[in-house]
Amino acid sequence: MSQLFKGIEGLCRLMILAVFLLLAGSVLLQVFARTFLPSAPVWTEELTRFCLIYIGALGAGMALRSGDLVNVDLLCESLPGRLPWLLRLLCALITAGFAITLLAASWDFTAIGVRQTAPSLGWRMDFLHASMLVLFVTLALWALLRVFEMITGRHSGHPIPTSGDE
Repeated sequence: MSQLFKGIEGLCRLMILAVFLLLAGSVLLQVFARTFLPSAPVWTEELTRFCLIYIGALGAGMALRSGDLVNVDLLCESLPGRLPWLLRLLCALITAGFAITLLAASWDFTAIGVRQTAPSLGWRMDFLHASMLVLFVTLALWALLRVFEMITGRHSGHPIPTSGDE
């Protein structure tokens, strides 16, 4: 099962990279056009906004997984015994429950976008609204994986060290 999750993590990283490169290209085009051309394309601002939304939607679950989400653990980690571990587990369970609860609403929100189009790009808005669906699916997935790993003893719930932290 860990190979599956590594594959999903790799896919999320690849998608974030692709969206980030699209965002960078859009911003560079806007800057170039405003500087050197008589008029700038109006759609670049909208595309940039869509890219930022998708980067956040794809990255939130991975940030939860790695422990990079902002949290205040000064009080939690100073508690005795297994209480810090229990609080980390409880937070992961609450996050998974919250994300799963909002899946149906995010599906409805995505469906509303079929009837709308982006003003300058002309894209159907369900592609943008689907970012909320992506957000809650990835948050639920990574939170449930965190719970599973904590319960089976494969992970303590502390942030996963990156190559620079080891």
